[in-house]
Amino acid sequence: MNFLSDCITYVRRLIKSPSDAVISDNLIIDYINRFWLMDVDARIQVFDLKTKYQFQTVPGVDQYNMPLYDIQTQPGDQEISFFPVYQGFMPPAYCNGINIGFYTQRNEYFNLWPNYVQPSNPVIIADGGSTYRIQIPFTSQQATTVNQIPPGLLRGHVDITGIIATGQNVDPPVVSTLDLNIPTTSVYSAVYFTTIDSTGASVVVADSGQFLSGNVNYGLLMRPGNAPLGNTPLAGGYSTTSNTINYMTGEANVTFTDAAGVPINIPAGQNINSQCYVYQVSLPRSCLFYNNILTLRNPPDKQYLIELDAYLTPAAFLSTSSAVPFGYMTEYIARGAARKILSDTGDTEQFMFYEPLFREQETLVWKRSQRQFTSTRTQTIYAGGQFGQAFGNNNTLGIT
Repeated sequence: MNFLSDCITYVRRLIKSPSDAVISDNLIIDYINRFWLMDVDARIQVFDLKTKYQFQTVPGVDQYNMPLYDIQTQPGDQEISFFPVYQGFMPPAYCNGINIGFYTQRNEYFNLWPNYVQPSNPVIIADGGSTYRIQIPFTSQQATTVNQIPPGLLRGHVDITGIIATGQNVDPPVVSTLDLNIPTTSVYSAVYFTTIDSTGASVVVADSGQFLSGNVNYGLLMRPGNAPLGNTPLAGGYSTTSNTINYMTGEANVTFTDAAGVPINIPAGQNINSQCYVYQVSLPRSCLFYNNILTLRNPPDKQYLIELDAYLTPAAFLSTSSAVPFGYMTEYIARGAARKILSDTGDTEQFMFYEPLFREQETLVWKRSQRQFTSTRTQTIYAGGQFGQAFGNNNTLGIT
């Protein structure tokens, strides 16, 4: 079976366009990919797409985006841009083989693991200049070796929408200067420095979720701005001694800057304050999946293997070999692609005629998954699973 060739042939029969002059193979392939990538996972949950997602944590990092596919090119040199590798995550979740809590509601999760803001008022007194070395007092204030992560600061984060906006599938962004293509709505700052300028206006500097090229323990600082692209780089550039924060030691170098990127002199005697989140790093015991981000508590002190159940978002069918496992879906995908073409061309008569046959194929595909989903006995208090272990054992109940 040649999956892609068969799909194209079936689509041509359905739309009654045997000639490439009427509709090209490349356009049909585009419709096939659109149905497969965007429609199938929303219409039915296919058991063959159920899989496991696993990754290694990074010491001191508490937030991890859902991974993205690299840009792909389908026949006709049409690019398929970044899109999520998985449709979503679900329990059970494991950290180094230990079952950990899994949440999808922020209120429940942060009731257990509150993100308490650690304020320090002040951390330093202004001397009339614009540039300051600031030491956040809640951290170790000492450089550590690679294998020793101190109790420290949570780091700013950029979500997957922001990663897509950079045009590079690098997560988190590692840069030499602030990437201004990342929308303000995709940045979740975790460290703030605040003060008042000579006009009485509030001045805020925050971490950006972007990290310094050559040393990823240094976060780039910015002046937060209005949506969509209002974040501003600080004057003076970025290095380990300019406009960055060392998350390991809590030391920051800040040049306060206005919205136009011009340094601001802070009046002498004015307080410069800090706000941050500080956590004890250790083995993660719980995770939250929200906004395509996995958040771990506690933040890891070293590499741990995280494993979760997931549904795969299939890659585009760029070659026959990649489609072989789903050969049984050939007619369903062909009918789905033809259905989209007939809808776009306004051929409602043919669309309505073929709709029952499309639904029939969808039922047949789902039946294959349904057999797998229903092959496992439902857990009760008397047999199987956690409840069975606790209550289903005769000896536990004292019955002989």
